[in-house]
Amino acid sequence: MGSLGHDVVERDESAVGRPGEDTAAVGGVGRDRSRRLVSGIATAAVSRGTGVVVPLVLIPVTLSYLGADRYGLWMAVTALTGMAAFADLGLGNGLMTKLAPCYSSGDAAKARGYVSSAYLVLTVISVGTCTLLWLLSGVIPWSSLLNVSGTATPADARAVTLVCLTAFVLNIPLSLVIRVQYAYQQVGRSNIWQAAGSLSSLPLTLGAVQASLPPVAVIAASVSGPVLVNLVNTGWTYARQMPEIGPRIGAVDRRLARELLGLSGLFFVLTIVWSLGMNADSLVVAHALGLEAVTAYAVPARLFTLLGFLVVLVNLPLWSANGDALAQGHLDWVRRITRWMTLISALTLLLPAAVLLIAGDRLLAAWLPVPLGGDRWLLGGLALWMVVLAATSPIAMVQNAAGVVRPQLLGVSLYLVLSVLGKWYGATRYGIAAVPYASVVGYTLTVLPFTWYGYRRVLRTHAAKALQGDVDSEGDSHSRVRERLPG
Repeated sequence: MGSLGHDVVERDESAVGRPGEDTAAVGGVGRDRSRRLVSGIATAAVSRGTGVVVPLVLIPVTLSYLGADRYGLWMAVTALTGMAAFADLGLGNGLMTKLAPCYSSGDAAKARGYVSSAYLVLTVISVGTCTLLWLLSGVIPWSSLLNVSGTATPADARAVTLVCLTAFVLNIPLSLVIRVQYAYQQVGRSNIWQAAGSLSSLPLTLGAVQASLPPVAVIAASVSGPVLVNLVNTGWTYARQMPEIGPRIGAVDRRLARELLGLSGLFFVLTIVWSLGMNADSLVVAHALGLEAVTAYAVPARLFTLLGFLVVLVNLPLWSANGDALAQGHLDWVRRITRWMTLISALTLLLPAAVLLIAGDRLLAAWLPVPLGGDRWLLGGLALWMVVLAATSPIAMVQNAAGVVRPQLLGVSLYLVLSVLGKWYGATRYGIAAVPYASVVGYTLTVLPFTWYGYRRVLRTHAAKALQGDVDSEGDSHSRVRERLPG
């Protein structure tokens, strides 16, 4: 009886998290995961809020200290770094997806292999890019590229560009720790570190201004804060909190590196195609209606794009939480949270979108020196577009967590083609107000069905794995019982 009872316990433990199970263990794990999700969303609000407020606080200080020309130079270089947002080659997203099952299974050796491979690739790229940048900086015509004029000099252009791009490139491998913390369910802790990175720019910049340092030194102080905090976070995380998965040269595994690069490449392409689809509007309007129409469209569109930060805020913690749940076979939790987060995401966007729809024209009139009209049909279309994106995001996060990228990539690629044609037709026939509605229709016909297909595919695949796990567990248990029976 003793050995039979032990076998029953083993079977019960192996079944935890299988679809249809309603055990206390599954409920406890699900509640813990849900609490971490809520904590991640709350701390993300602090982190994102800090990232918005600190630059706003520094604008009057840096603008008056640097002058309009040097400040404009700084913003132009910052725009260059924004164009290089894909510089991590999708490795951050791929690493977060690959690490979630390692966290659930406790496979530290495999996790260290993924982490070490990712750090090796990005460190080589970062160091090589910095070296090339500094070697070629003397021959690149920065002043012509950035259209330097006024009090800003060609020497300023070269120095500011080197400082900003170097900080950006060095931060690429250093920011991987954020993805690792997300994958290991330390979302709240990671968000606090990111908030600290944003806040660190405040005393560094104010101190440089107070010390009357050269303009380039003030800019360097401002951009170095997040880099230094990520460096400290990296050292603290791998030395004190998770030394078992810290990057080591000896832990680099070619097979794991190939897996990681293959998945990361898909994320990389998806990000580029999606970015093209999201940023094509102004180009379409410019060619269809002229540059004046671009201003009338782009300004209210930017106002609504701020709501996109809410989508990221609410849904990014879902990525790692879903990865953990899928690895443990907790499909009921994934379904339940996806339904709830779809509702919460839509409602989170609906209220501010409604405010902008009702009062957006008055806000634009009060904010801008040049009246733009504030077309209610345009504002309504932009509001609807943001709500549709928010409602779809939780479903996409399930696929991201499972590393199922191809359905999304196919849908987004079709969207890019169909939406550009639809926006061109709508803009030329009905004006700029038709552009966001063309986005909604194109998204509904392309991205939405492929995203839903990918979501259902993930659930079916993991349900089959869980069922196979039950069958294997049943067979193993019977084998152990037969081995213990006499004769």
